Amino acid sequence: MSRGIRALVTGAGGFIGHHLVKFLKAQGYWVRGVDRKLPEYAASGADEFQLLDLRKLGHCLKATRDIDEVYALAADMGGMGFISRHHARILRNNLLISTHTLEAARRNRVQRYLYASSACVYPEYLQGQAEVAALREEDAYPAQPQDAYGWEKLVTERACQHFREDYGLETHIARFHNVYGPLGTWQGGREKAPAAMCRKVALAKLTNNPVIEIWGDGEQTRSFCYIDDCLHGIVQLMHSDYHDPLNLGTDRLVTINELADLTAAVAGIAIEKKYVDGPQGVRGRNSDNTRLREVLQWEPEVTLEEGLARTYRWIEDQVRIKLNRKLLAAQRRAKARLQPAAPDDEAFAG
Repeated sequence: MSRGIRALVTGAGGFIGHHLVKFLKAQGYWVRGVDRKLPEYAASGADEFQLLDLRKLGHCLKATRDIDEVYALAADMGGMGFISRHHARILRNNLLISTHTLEAARRNRVQRYLYASSACVYPEYLQGQAEVAALREEDAYPAQPQDAYGWEKLVTERACQHFREDYGLETHIARFHNVYGPLGTWQGGREKAPAAMCRKVALAKLTNNPVIEIWGDGEQTRSFCYIDDCLHGIVQLMHSDYHDPLNLGTDRLVTINELADLTAAVAGIAIEKKYVDGPQGVRGRNSDNTRLREVLQWEPEVTLEEGLARTYRWIEDQVRIKLNRKLLAAQRRAKARLQPAAPDDEAFAG
């Protein structure tokens, strides 16, 4: 059924978008990728890649031209260290991206539209304990989302609903729960918890320093969804007849301390945890997958141990490359300091 379908993936320079382009191509789609940047760690597999700023309506109109399906993943986002500090920027940029992409899809008569929402839409008052009850889709109201990032996601979910009701645009909404895997941001402040943990453990292993820092007491809880499962869920939801928001994640709750121990086991080392102040987000969050199983007759299959093993191997390679570059740079600087000064040509003139 995918043969001949022309798909647009926004945010195609990012982690999930890059993987989604490759996944859709393998299913026989023609794919246009759009982002403000190219993928960082591997070339895009898109048939066409456009560098556009989707905060601008004109760029969104260009991106959605001659497109059958839009996978709207573009957003200004990052891990807790980022979204807890940039509320105004995130709200402004993401509202512009989301509303302009929806409007452009309507004008260009796109057939199907999938919006990448987030578990951050769920109320903070339901996530104050580590042993939290799994969140059902209807728990999003009464609303009190997490940070500006969560508010924008919730507002755009409503926009998708109204564009479907008023204009006939067939919209679908996936609420992502902590998606992770290789080829994603692993340093710099925008990385998510699994990537950050893999980086910390890899550094501990490669530098023979077992101490890793953990924000808070490490007892905050989350569930984590491997990228391959996320991609399968996205495409199945897009081609379903279900239009309300749907959780897309695993329902296995783990603490950050457990995440650290699992990552260390993958790396084959023992670690020492050092607890420091830092943004932690909600105390606990888990996905209720009852409706996911009912709607798609499917749920994520990759275990956390298996997904972490794949992710850790890739991130350890990235950390090793970075450390080797630093070592080579230090050796060059040391060599330059030891070399004798070049002769002064004027001193030997005549």
